[in-house]
This record gives sequence, C-alpha cells and structure tokens, in this order.
Amino acid sequence: MKIDQVIDSVVSKEKQRNLLILTSLIWIVGSAGVMVIPFVLPNLISEWQLSKTMASSLVSATFLGMLFGALLSGVILDYFGRKTGTIFYLLISVIFTVLFGFSKGYSIAYLLRFLSGFGYGGLLPSANTYLSEFTSIKLRGRYLVYLETSWAIGSILIALFAVTFGERFGWRWNFYIFSLGLLILIALLKNSETPKYLFEKDGIKALKERYGDVPGSIESVEKVKVTFGALFRSRYIKQTILVMISWFVVSFVYYALFSWAPRVFVENLSITITKAKWYTFFVYLAQLPGYLSVAYLIEKWGRKKTLSVYFIGMGLSSFFLFLASGNITFLFVVLVLSFFTLGVWGLVYAYTPELFPTSFRGTANGVAGVMARVAGIIAPYFTGYFVDKSIVAALSYTAIFSIITGLLVLILGVETKDKPVG
Repeated sequence: MKIDQVIDSVVSKEKQRNLLILTSLIWIVGSAGVMVIPFVLPNLISEWQLSKTMASSLVSATFLGMLFGALLSGVILDYFGRKTGTIFYLLISVIFTVLFGFSKGYSIAYLLRFLSGFGYGGLLPSANTYLSEFTSIKLRGRYLVYLETSWAIGSILIALFAVTFGERFGWRWNFYIFSLGLLILIALLKNSETPKYLFEKDGIKALKERYGDVPGSIESVEKVKVTFGALFRSRYIKQTILVMISWFVVSFVYYALFSWAPRVFVENLSITITKAKWYTFFVYLAQLPGYLSVAYLIEKWGRKKTLSVYFIGMGLSSFFLFLASGNITFLFVVLVLSFFTLGVWGLVYAYTPELFPTSFRGTANGVAGVMARVAGIIAPYFTGYFVDKSIVAALSYTAIFSIITGLLVLILGVETKDKPVG
C-alpha cells in the first residue's frame, strides 16, 4: 500500500477540510502582507519624499527577503518538519509586518520589509507543503488550487481595508491589522505533523503513535541525503527546469503588473490616486474567477493541459493590452490578464508538489519559491523603468515570456492527475 492510500484511511475528510481552512487563513495573511505595499506606496513617496528608485527598492525589499526565506524553507521543511517550518515563518511574517507600521523613514522601512519578506518567502511553500501532505489523491489538486485562491482573497481584503479604513485612519493601520495573524498561530499549534513526513522520517511506528491503526505494510518512499541535488537527477531534471521557468515567468508577470498598479492607472487613465486604488481593488476581484476556473479544470482537463492554456491566455491578454485604446477597453483587458495570471498561480502551486517525492518536496517548493522571488525583485524595477515611458511596451515582453512558457509546459510537463505521489 502506498502512503497516499494510507492518508485516505487515517485522515478524515473533515480533518482535510479543516486544514484547508487553516492553511487558507495563513495564505490570506501571506497575500495581504505582500500586496499591501502597492496601496501605501503613493503615501510613502509623498511623506518620505522617495525617488522612483527608492520606491522600487522598497517594493523589491519584500521579494529580496522572500528569496532568502524561500531558499531556506527547503532545509527547514525537510529537516525540521512541515509544522515547525510553518510556525517559524508565520511568526516572522506577522511580527515584522506589524513593526513596519511604526517605521519613520526609508532605511528602517527597507529593513523591516526585507525581514517580513523573509517570513512570507518561507510561509507560502510551508503552508502549501503542509496541506498537500494531508490531502488525499482525489482532493489534492482541487484543494491546492483552493489554497492558492486564498491569495486573491487576501489581496482583495487588504485592498478593501486600504481604500476604506486605511484612507480614513492612515496608511500605518494597513500594517497594524496583521497582529490578528497571531490568532492563526494558536490554531496551528494544536495541529499535528503531516503523516507523509512522519512516515518518511520515522517509519510506520511514528504513524501508529499519532494516528493509531494503520496498515502493516506501506511502500517505502524515496530517501535522499542531499535534497537540493536530487532535483537535478536525470529522473527529475525536466520537471525541475519546468517548475523553475514557470514560477519565474508567472511571478514576473504578476508583480510587473500589480506592484505599480495604482500608479499605472494614474498614468494611463488620468485619474486620482484614490480612484486608482479602487480600480486596483476591482482588478484584484478578477483574480477569484481565475482561481475558481482552474479548481474545476485541473480535475477535468488535468494539470499539464490546463497550465499550458492559461500561460498562453496570460500571454495573449498581455499582447492585447498594448493594443487597447480607451479607458474601458484598457481596464477590461487588465481584468482578463488578472484572470489568467492568477489562474496560472493556482496551477503551479497545485502542480509542483505532485512532481516530487516527500523526501525533497519541501526543497522543490523552496526552489520554486526562490525563482518566484528573483522575478519579484526584478519586476518592480522593470515596471518602474517603463512607468513614465510606455507601460504597454513592457507588456510585449511579458506576452512573449508567457506564450513560450505555455509551449514548454506541453514539451516538458508530465500529467499527475489521479496519480499517487510518494
């Protein structure tokens, strides 16, 4: 019997649903924490007299921190456990995000964004790995997309808070609100380590101690001493390359679009900053149907085909954006671009853990996160360069990257739908 089949018998559907809710709340905190900056950036530029380079650096500080957080996450998750890693990164994320609300200038703000980014960089792959190893084969793909859907919910909630309470009480309250994240930590402490991790580390004895009666014979899972090196073995090299490219491209497109979204709307639609923030809020709303559509298609079409279609859709919508004329058309195409981009995000988060075994799944998720963070560091500078020139010119690059990646998925991808993962 495979460990995935054991999970079906020892982890109840109710337990899996509860874990989906818990990890989704963690994801909401992560999303809101990363995406809060675009809504306060105009205020910070005005209050602290920031240049465009300094503003871009402040945005990129988050992703620089996320790069190191994601890079270290594989070690923590694979050597210390999924639960321990999630608790560690959640604490760092919440503490330093709240402290940002007390910052008085650029230097300390940059440091605090780097440190909170370190937390978010590890928190996202930690929660993803934690849920994936508690979830049965039939539910895993859908649940991981639902988890990623929480990114849209977090973005929408922080956007709504920013344009209402944040506008009324000041930008600092957009950071104070994250103190509520400590309530999630209390719920997390009551949960257990994943059955896959327990079995991989200590065998069937650990499973029986935690879950009681389990089958007497479970197939062993692949074990490795150097988890990073295992990603580049001949058996996994294609999957590793595909994952690295996919995460880089979707992150680059996403943060190139959203890091400067309010400013882009001001420049292209000639509207006030407050109205631009509301436009950005509605663009965030378009993320939800993107996620929900792939939650259905990932089980209907499979992972590989759906991911390819959405990458190409992301590229084509980028292409049509620089052909758009008029405010309504421009906004409509941005909404479509948001739909496909967040659909891709949901798919790569669900697809990645299914491509690698338990012994280095955390490392694989961490490497994927690193690629996303490298793109996140570059993207704000990329858009900042074009924001006063021609934002549509920048989108020609994102269109090419997206379409090529969609084709690579068809060439390098393997289908994991309904297949057990060791």
